[in-house]
This record gives sequence, structure tokens and C-alpha cells, in this order.
Amino acid sequence: MASARGMMVYRAYRALTSGLSPLLRLHLRWRAARGLDHPLRWAERLGRASLPRPPGPLLWFHAVSLGEAMAAVPVIKHCLQKRPEVNILLTTTRMSAFEVLEDQLPSGVLHQLAPLDTPAAINAFFGYWKPSAIMIVESELWPNLIVGASENGVALALLNARMSAKSFERWSRLFLLPLISLMLSKFSLIIPLSNVQAIHFQLLQAPPLVINFSGDLKHAVGECYSSSKGVTFEGLKAQLAHKKVWMASSIHRGEEEVMLGIHKQLMQMHDDVVSIIVPRYPEHGREIYQELKKDGHNVALRSQHEKLEPGTNIYIVDTLGELRHLYRLTPIAVIGGSFVPGLTGHNMSEAAAAGCAILTGLHVGHFSHMVFQMQKVNPSSVLQVSGHDELVEVLHKLFTDAQVLKERQVAARQAFDALSGGVVGKVWNLIESHVLRRFLC
Repeated sequence: MASARGMMVYRAYRALTSGLSPLLRLHLRWRAARGLDHPLRWAERLGRASLPRPPGPLLWFHAVSLGEAMAAVPVIKHCLQKRPEVNILLTTTRMSAFEVLEDQLPSGVLHQLAPLDTPAAINAFFGYWKPSAIMIVESELWPNLIVGASENGVALALLNARMSAKSFERWSRLFLLPLISLMLSKFSLIIPLSNVQAIHFQLLQAPPLVINFSGDLKHAVGECYSSSKGVTFEGLKAQLAHKKVWMASSIHRGEEEVMLGIHKQLMQMHDDVVSIIVPRYPEHGREIYQELKKDGHNVALRSQHEKLEPGTNIYIVDTLGELRHLYRLTPIAVIGGSFVPGLTGHNMSEAAAAGCAILTGLHVGHFSHMVFQMQKVNPSSVLQVSGHDELVEVLHKLFTDAQVLKERQVAARQAFDALSGGVVGKVWNLIESHVLRRFLC
């Protein structure tokens, strides 16, 4: 009965998305014409491939954005080591995520922009690529994609599975619960991010036997990336030498006011402070830079390769994919997306891998699980602060007490080492036993 209700809701969704297809196509053309999407590859979102499909079995890894794609890369590398005969296709919704990861992906990994969740786009995608299995990373639960995979005999796995409180509340509604129950019934494997997430999926009627634990894949992100770009930071490293450096990373709109206010107070206490500000989105960084320049501040912009001349004490990073290098230049990392209500935090594992003292705000959303895990390993690994005043106090303490700073740096690295070990191997073993042995004999 529940399955029948789910199919009724799905058919209504399918009809709606089918009717909207012409409008979505026009929207994609509009975005491409204005430079908001790739001018040549936008049609991939309609399921139109731009690469030849190689012979042999193909695994499709789908990640919506950069963070999820980064979590997928260690699994992709492990997969190719264990199953070299398998082709790998990675999809993201934006080209920018692939451009950051391009030099990290093993040779031969294919990339396409993810198809829209319309019947025509999904059917075209499956018809061309014919994947044996789909590894969805985190939270991309789209009805046409999931039901279409099942109808095409494609295995489904959900890695690092999570669902925000808002999404859980929405899916729990009487009208949508049959649909999400139907979708989750199609999965051969769900690896939840935490016990709380596992309970969410169970309450949404995911089959209990497909839910298995492995650890958080985002802990595996910290050290799996290497790049020749690292050498381009040697000059900046020299410019930061003998300075009191801290970095506010992945900040969102509204948080720049907090961070710049903290910078101002720190400058009153220490005349050799350098604040590195890394907004979540590059365009936000350029806006901050322009405002600071207008107000007469000495500030340097990463994309323009501006140097930290004498008297310059703010460095704005308006580029993507460089956090792992920047963390190695600063002893202290303040993780943004956590100082304004409604935000949900960001990954701390890269900062921990670099041995930074880690500070974060209280609004960390599903990353509260990462905070809990790290603090369980070592209580000093992550410090949550209530806001502006406490953050200024803690930063001043870390600048003036080398022993406390060292303890927090060591604690963060210790937590990373404890939590990152073996995660990818555990995920792969679950994929092998629940997915590949059934669909890739």
C-alpha cells in the first residue's frame, strides 16, 4: 500500500518535471548566454554526452558541488586500484567543482555535468552511459534519477548520507513520506554520516539491512590531495614569516563583518597581525576587497597575485580549491559558516590535517557530528566559541601563549589521524559486498 502511494506521488512529480522541461531548457540557455554556465557544455545537463562512452562496466559517482566531489575522490582512487577494469564517470552540477579537482583525478576518469532531474534528461543520460551502479555522495535524492536507475537495473549507493533538519522535516510530511520511502527502497547501500543520520533514514523507512557505518569520508579529504600549485605559495609563506597569522575560511555573507571587526581589535593588541579572509564564494571575496580598498585599508587580493607589502595586514582569497595549501601557512584556522544563525558549518578535516588550531562558531549543523568526533579523540582539537568577543579573546591567547597554541595544533592533528585512518577502505568494502558483487560479478 505504501509503495503504491509512493508511485502515485512519483507519477505526479514525473508529470510535473516533464511539463517543466521546455522552461528548464530555456533557463539553461539563458545562463549559458550570460556566462553563468559553461557556454559549450551546458547541454550535458539535458543528458547529452560530450564524451565517448568507453567499453566495459561503468560506475557513476555523483556529487553536487566541490565539497562532495572532494569526498568522492579518495573512493574513486581506491576503486581504480581495486577494480582497474572499471570505468569511472564523475558528475557535478557546476564546472567550477571539476576545474578545481581536475588535476587530482586519476587519468581516464570521465566528467560530465549532472543531468537535470527531468524524465527526458535522465532517460538520455542512462541510455547513453549505461552505468552499472551509481554512488551518490551525501544528499542528492532526486526522484527521476533514483526511480530511473531502478527501472534500468542500475544499483544505487548513498555515501556519507546525510539529511538536514529542514529536509528531514519536509520529507516526513504526509504527502512526501511515501515518495521518499519509495526512493530509499531502491538503494542497495546507505552509509550514513552519523547515528543521528541513520535514525533519520530509518524514520523515513529506508530498509534497515542496507544501512551500514564506515566513518566520515570528509576525514579522508585532508591529505589525499597533492598539487604542483603548492609551490606557488612559497612566496606568500615568506611574506607571512614572523607575523601573527590567522585565517577565517569559508565565510558566508554577514560573517565578514564579524571577522573584520575581530581583525580591527587584534590590530589594537598586536601590530604584526595578518588576517587571511577566505569567503565561501570568490565573488564575495572581490566585493570585500573593493569595500576595504574604498575605506582606505591596506589589503591584498589573491587572484591578482598582490603581495603583502609592509603595512598590508589583510589578505583576501578569491579563488577556489586552495584551502589545503593555505591551511599550511597559518597556525590558526577559524572555520566559517558557523557564526550566523541559519548556517551549518564547514569541513574541518583539511585544517586538522595541516595541524592548525581549529576554532568554529556554534552554528555547525550536521558538522556537529565532526566536532563531537574530534573532541572525543581530544577535547582540545576543536574549540567552539560563542561569538565575536570570545573569538577575540581566544585568538589573543593563542598569539601570546605558544604552549597553548602548540597543544591545540597537536590535538587537531591527533584527531585527524585517529578519524581518517581506514575510512576509505571501509567504504570500499561495503561497496564491494553490497553493490559490486551483485552487479559486477
